[in-house]
Order: sequence, then C-alpha cells, then structure tokens
Amino acid sequence: MLWFLVFLSSLLAVCGSTGCPCERAELCQQIRDDKNFEVFVFDVGGKSWKSYNWSMVTTVAMFGKYDAELMCYAHAKGARVVLKGDVRLPYIVDQGNRTAWIMEKVNLAKGQFMDGINIDIEQAVEKDSPEYYALTDLVKETTVAFHKEIPGSQVSFDVAWSPKCIDKRCYDYVTIAESCDLLFVMSYDEQSQITGDCIAMANAPLTQTLRAYDNYLDLKIDPKKLVMGVPWYGYDYPCVNLSQEGICYIDKVPFRGAPCSDAAGRQKPYKWIMKQIHSSLSGRLWDDEQKAPYFYYKDQQEQIHQIWYDDVQSICTKAESVKAKGLRGIGMWNGNILDYSDEPVARQQTAMMWNALLGC
Repeated sequence: MLWFLVFLSSLLAVCGSTGCPCERAELCQQIRDDKNFEVFVFDVGGKSWKSYNWSMVTTVAMFGKYDAELMCYAHAKGARVVLKGDVRLPYIVDQGNRTAWIMEKVNLAKGQFMDGINIDIEQAVEKDSPEYYALTDLVKETTVAFHKEIPGSQVSFDVAWSPKCIDKRCYDYVTIAESCDLLFVMSYDEQSQITGDCIAMANAPLTQTLRAYDNYLDLKIDPKKLVMGVPWYGYDYPCVNLSQEGICYIDKVPFRGAPCSDAAGRQKPYKWIMKQIHSSLSGRLWDDEQKAPYFYYKDQQEQIHQIWYDDVQSICTKAESVKAKGLRGIGMWNGNILDYSDEPVARQQTAMMWNALLGC
C-alpha cells in the first residue's frame, strides 16, 4: 500500500490537481533543457501547429487560447511551451499588485504544465518614471519566482527592434536583459515611426535591422540573450500617389510622436501575399538598398497598392547574421500564417520559409 501512495504522490506532483491531459503522464513534466540554438515560435491559435517543422522548434509562446494538445505535442518533441504575460504598467507600480500578478502567472503555468512565460509589454514608458522602474522590477521578480517555482523554466521579454526608445519604449534594457533568460527582439514593424517622407518602405530593412543589434551589443548585453524576431507577414500600402520612380506615398497616420507610420497600411500574412503576387501588376521586385521584396497590384477601385514583405531571400540573409553575431537564436511572428495546405506549391513555399530560419 505504501508504494502505491508514494507512486500516487509523485504522479500528482507531475500532473497537478487537475490531472495531466496528455496520453503519457511524463509529457506533463516541464522541459528543462536549454538548447544551444533557439527557434522561438509565437502561436496564435488553431491547429496549424501540427504542420510546424518540429525538428527545429525549441520554444512555443502560446498567445492564443490554451491548447493542451499543443502542450503535450511540444513536450513530446522536447520543446518548451510558455505563457503570454501582459499587464497595464500603472497597475504594477504597486508592489502588491505586481506580486499578485506574478503569482497568478506562476500558478497558471503550473496548472497548465507550461515551461515559463513570455512577457509581452509594448507600452510607452518614459525613462526614470515610476512605470520604468516597475517594469524592470516586474521582469526581475517574475524571473526569480518562475525559476524557483518551476525549476528550469524560461522567462523571455519582448523588446522593440532597437533599444533607442523606439515607439517611446524607453526601457532599462540592460537590467532587463540581465534579469531574464532571453530578449526576443521584434525586428519588424520598423516603420512604426516614420519621421521623413510619408512613403511605403520595407517592414524590416536589412541594414537598419542589423545596426540595431549592434546598438544592443554596444550596451554590453550578452548576445546569447538575444533572439532575432523576423516577420512572416508584410504590409499592404494603398498609394495616395505613385511617383514615376515607383515611390508610393501613403496617408499620414501619426503614431507616438511621429507624423507617419505603417498603420497607413494593413498587415498581410505570407500565405495571402503569395496568392496576391500572381495577380500583381509587377510580379516580385527586389529593392537592393533595403534588401527586401515588394510588388504592386490594383484593387477593384483602381487604386494601386505597394506590398512590402519578407521572403526566403530576405530572411535567409538575416538568419546568417544571427550566426555571425553569435545570437541565441531566431523566431517569427507568427507561426500560423504560412500556407499549411496540401497544395504542392504552398508546401514547398512553407518548407522553404522554415528552412530560411537556419540561414542560406
């Protein structure tokens, strides 16, 4: 009888009071192994995860509804699954609120057999404000709590493509990097603040993207803390005016102090872009200065649109720089937006996009 009680106690420790939803109880055990190279995937819901390249995936940030089947499958493949963490910064200026938020997330991760948390707070913060210090403390205290309560867990924090107060996100990047396990650098939406001419441009131009990593490294942030985020989507810009040189002038949509922004366009997933290009006016074009593809199409109202996006060629080059700079890994926003259908061309395009994450 004693052996049974010991067995039952150990099983409950693994599965928690709600019971393990996996076919095998060991799949509810948290993943503790750190991989030498991270492939960090954001998943926003649905079942397209079943078609991911699981030979590559190391961490899945579950940003959609909790999916126990995804958790079990990821664990079977040796990949972590982490929570999304978001909170309004004025709320966590209070120490008590901050502690309560952290414990709620720890308990949620435990109850769902997850392996950590991805803190995704993209709010504007002024340097040396109460929110500035509260955010820094939140990351530090969250990391301590998760590491204590879930040994081997991973705490990551999403940062803008540059540490130079992009979108007024003036964070204490150095201390935050020291406090957590990973910084996921959102190397996309780099036209969120357009201060020059209001024109359509690449979502993540290569030179600008790589210079921003040098800015992070100049702060003495460990390159092994940095994961490069790349976009699996592009922007569809209606052209208010199209110059003879092919410059697409866009509506003036201000954002956080800048007169223009990429909000003048609409985000489009890679699978939509691959279909739209077939009915385009131009076919795929390449901008050698920004190292990015683009094309034009005309809508039903006869307005010309310019589409900027990333594809295998542009992502491949960025992936090579991840290795050259010794970064921790690469990831994307988001894993769901490729075409995972059985259509042969789509299957080939999708496989090539996954493979591009490892370089050319």
